[in-house]
Amino acid sequence: MSLFLGIDTSCYTTSVAVVNHYKKLIKEHRQLLHVPSNKTGLQQSSAVFQHVQILPILLEKVLKEIDLSGLEAIICSTRPRPQENSYMPVFTVGAGFGRTLANSLKIPLITTSHQEGHLIAGIWSSRKNLPEQFLAVHLSGGTSELLLVKRGKDKNVFFEVKLLGGTTDLHAGQLIDRIGVALNQPFPTGPYLEALAKNSTRSLTIPSYVNKYDFSFSGAETRLKKLIAAKVDPGEIAHAVENCIAKTVEKVLRRAVQEFNVYDVLIVGGVAKNEYIRYRLKTRLEHPAVNARLFFADAKYSSDNAVGVALLGSFYTN
Repeated sequence: MSLFLGIDTSCYTTSVAVVNHYKKLIKEHRQLLHVPSNKTGLQQSSAVFQHVQILPILLEKVLKEIDLSGLEAIICSTRPRPQENSYMPVFTVGAGFGRTLANSLKIPLITTSHQEGHLIAGIWSSRKNLPEQFLAVHLSGGTSELLLVKRGKDKNVFFEVKLLGGTTDLHAGQLIDRIGVALNQPFPTGPYLEALAKNSTRSLTIPSYVNKYDFSFSGAETRLKKLIAAKVDPGEIAHAVENCIAKTVEKVLRRAVQEFNVYDVLIVGGVAKNEYIRYRLKTRLEHPAVNARLFFADAKYSSDNAVGVALLGSFYTN
């Protein structure tokens, strides 16, 4: 049986995964990087150091669990996005380990981008057959972008991705984490903020800032921190964060659906795990007035993982 090993070393997660040629997940291991308390992120140098410590442990574990004779290729995310000059130091760790392992086993090394891994994991885990062209929204702590995606014209280019717009300052995940930490929640704060919001009256709203396909969250951060200083209920603040992100994404998607006449929309990234954001977007955008069809990555595969990276290998080699 042909097996494909994926490696992804993102800003906050070290992950490895193995799939077979039937695109079935065989093994997966991932570990969040440690972020000191009261901090809202990591410097790249710190993240690189942690990946160097963690990745060998995860690789040793997964390689003991599979038959190496069945390993057909190793796939690494070597850059954030499928764009020229896309670079981030953290991805050099996975790329280096992957290259060494592939050379040792005398099997092909396939490189891809972190974003393409998210897209294919979203398609795979949503169990939907998306058409040749679709809109995608990637929402995380390191990316907040609206994309027009087409299937590649040959096996060496799986996706052709056009960036339509995105954040001009903070990413959606950064807004969540900065407000969550200000509310004394552990990092990453997404699940804790979501739990707080469920106990709110959902009466507090703040504006969302959108200009065509670009948007901004720094104004929302400033406003929310003033509300925290004024001792506004944390649950109301938490929901205001969710609602601001959902409204922002809704605005840019409404415009894109109409302009490009593309109705299938895939939403991926750690922020897309939020139940309220999913509910609002589906309710508003699948309304007959818009008639979009939304697909979300399964919550387990919304956040950073190597499953999509591994899956790309099975597509490239078939």
